[in-house]
Amino acid sequence: MLEVSTDPRGIARVTLNRPQKHNAFDEALIAALHAAFTSLAATPPRAVILSGTGRSFCAGADADWMRRAAGWSEAENRADAQKLSDMLAAIDGCPAPVIAIAHGAAFGGGAGLVACADLAVAHPETLFAFSEVRLGITPATISPFVLAAIGPRAARRWFLTGERFDALEAQRIGLVHAVSETPEAVVDAWLEALLASAPGAVAEAKRLVRDLAGRPIDEGLRAETAARIAARRATGEAKEGMAAFLDKRPPAWVTRA
Repeated sequence: MLEVSTDPRGIARVTLNRPQKHNAFDEALIAALHAAFTSLAATPPRAVILSGTGRSFCAGADADWMRRAAGWSEAENRADAQKLSDMLAAIDGCPAPVIAIAHGAAFGGGAGLVACADLAVAHPETLFAFSEVRLGITPATISPFVLAAIGPRAARRWFLTGERFDALEAQRIGLVHAVSETPEAVVDAWLEALLASAPGAVAEAKRLVRDLAGRPIDEGLRAETAARIAARRATGEAKEGMAAFLDKRPPAWVTRA
C-alpha cells in the first residue's frame, strides 16, 4: 500500500499504492505514511517525492474506514483523528523538502497531503475538493496545514461549499505551485535546484518559514533572525559555500550529489 525507495542522489520517493481504492486513507495507510516520514526524518534525504499510483493521487477517506468510524465512540474517533494529524505533521515537519505530484483526484485528506508538501505540482486534469461538509463533517484535521497553504479567504470559499475545483484554481489559491502536462519534468527542475543548495541550509530555511510565518515584525523577531543567521554562518556548510564561491568551484554538496 506504500512504496518507499531512495535513489543514488539521495532522493527518496514515497508512493501511495492502493490504486484499486484511489489511494484513499485507512488506518493502515495512515500508519504506513507516518512511519515512513518518521524514518526519513531520522536520516533526511536530499528531498522526498510524494506521489500515487493508478488513476488518483489520493481520493480522501476510504469508504470502509468511514463506515467503521461511524460506529466508534467520540473518544475512539478522537484517537483515530489524532493519528491522521500526527501523520500530516510528520510530512509537514520533515527536514527534507517534500514535493507532491497530484493527479486524478486529490480530495479531502488527499488535498491535505498536497498542502503539507513544500512544493507541489499537478497534472492539468487533477480535481481537488474539501468535500467533508457534504458528508456532514468538516476538514478539521487537515485545516491547519491547508490554511497555511491557501489562507483563510480561499478556505472559506472551498471549505464551506465542498465543491470540486481544477488544477489552475489550485494554483491560483496557492495549493500547488505549478500545473503541467509533464509534472515529472517540473519535479526534475526543482530537484536540480535543491541539489545545488546546501542540505542543512535548506532544512533551516524550511524551519524559518514554519517558525516565523504570521509573527509580527518586532524587536524580538528581528533579534531571533539575527541570531539564526549568525549561527548558520558559523556552520561548516556556510564556510564551505563561501569558500567554493570565492574559489569559483562547486561546493562539496554538489560534488557528492
